Amino acid sequence: MTRPDALSSRQEAILATIRDWIAETVESPSVRQIGERVGLSTTSSVAYQLGRLEARGLISRTGHRWHSCRLST
Repeated sequence: MTRPDALSSRQEAILATIRDWIAETVESPSVRQIGERVGLSTTSSVAYQLGRLEARGLISRTGHRWHSCRLST
């Protein structure tokens, strides 16, 4: 049984991907780039997980597109 506040392994992988991508390129990855790195084949699956992370306050975005997402501090 998982704790209600615990991240899923998929969410942890997405956060790590965003963190690594920003460290490598100084910009946020696209939804497709995140999906390729974590093994999700549809952009809607990635967007859903990003929405869950945003709702928890772990990431934010400056516009409507996920390509503008940033890790929250």
